[in-house]
Amino acid sequence: QVQLVESGGGLVQPGGSLNLSCVASGSIFIINSMGWYRQAPGKQRELVAGSVSGGITKYADSVKGRFTISRDNTKRSLYLEMNSLKPEDTAVYSCNLRQRGSEFWGQGTQVTVSS
Repeated sequence: QVQLVESGGGLVQPGGSLNLSCVASGSIFIINSMGWYRQAPGKQRELVAGSVSGGITKYADSVKGRFTISRDNTKRSLYLEMNSLKPEDTAVYSCNLRQRGSEFWGQGTQVTVSS
């Protein structure tokens, strides 16, 4: 089993910044991909940013230029730097890991952007 623990969420004003972290533990082998997803009330979960082997990253159009995903494989950690936050970024952000055909999720961390 793999455990994922996110941290760094909170309340921030529009235009502000937050940094999310996700630490993986357990039976980790070769990670195919890690990513950040979010789900706002009444909406489907969506991919925010993903990182696959080889350093390839992808972003949702709505966050391009504002969010940056990064990984530290030695620390088994995934990060999301979020800048210029908007009220529409408000959601529960969850960390995802895929390996060996299995998928694992963290419990999520709440991000609220409001004045």
